[in-house]
Amino acid sequence: MKKLVAGILSLALVAGLGASFATAEEAAPAAGAEAEHATPHYPLHKPKQQDWSFAGPFGKYDKGQLQRGLKVYTEVCSACHSMNLVSFRTLEGLGYSEAQVKAFAANYEVQDGPNSDGEMYMRKAVPSDHFPSPYANHEAAAASNNGAAPPDFSLIAKARGITRGFPQFVFDIFTQYQEGGPDYIYSLLTGYEEEKPAHLEVAEGTHYNPYFANAAALAMAKPISDDQVTYDDGSPQTVDQYAHDVAAFLMWAAEPHLEERKRTGFMVMVFLLIFTGLIYLTKKSVYANKEH
Repeated sequence: MKKLVAGILSLALVAGLGASFATAEEAAPAAGAEAEHATPHYPLHKPKQQDWSFAGPFGKYDKGQLQRGLKVYTEVCSACHSMNLVSFRTLEGLGYSEAQVKAFAANYEVQDGPNSDGEMYMRKAVPSDHFPSPYANHEAAAASNNGAAPPDFSLIAKARGITRGFPQFVFDIFTQYQEGGPDYIYSLLTGYEEEKPAHLEVAEGTHYNPYFANAAALAMAKPISDDQVTYDDGSPQTVDQYAHDVAAFLMWAAEPHLEERKRTGFMVMVFLLIFTGLIYLTKKSVYANKEH
């Protein structure tokens, strides 16, 4: 009984601390706005949590959304960002046939060689090739973007998760929250603001975005606008929809086997529960006739 009461009190204490911290976080922006000389902490705004089809222990990718996200990446993001670790043949996981993947890859050119003369040459890409970089090297990428080379997008959805802090990370253990990267990408793409707080200094040539993880502004201008990409399935052609779709696609690019991992994890948990039950029954059977 004492243990039960102690457990209830512990849960109540955790809940109380959670409420206190949540209240403090809500009050923090207002306090930060007044403290003009305080050291800023980035991102200035935490990423907005979104609903994703692949969230949770039983989540699955929406292939229609992934195909739209690929379209956004191809028509907008690929002009600056590479995906050097993603091969074209993995696009079959989005529901495309082998012939469609081959035709898609043929739209790109990759460097190959050397040939018999010892020279490198360009050829059309094949499914086994990876998405090529739009720049010859890192230095060329930096020189074309005000000294800031655009990051590779292969693992960006796993690399850009923002720490949620206490007590939220405690609840994330039970909810299996793993979508910090997509939330960050969505928030960044939809978070550009024309006006900035008066006390913040923004370097010339950069663009204010309170969701950027490293500073108050970044070199990349707002990359996409309404009706910039045409959808064939009738989905809304808005920045909000584009951001959702490309964030989901980049999550798939970073973890294409997410569904298989979750299925395997579920089967392992079921096995462990059954195995635990069998061990308990075996123990009861072995010691049933033993004197204690």
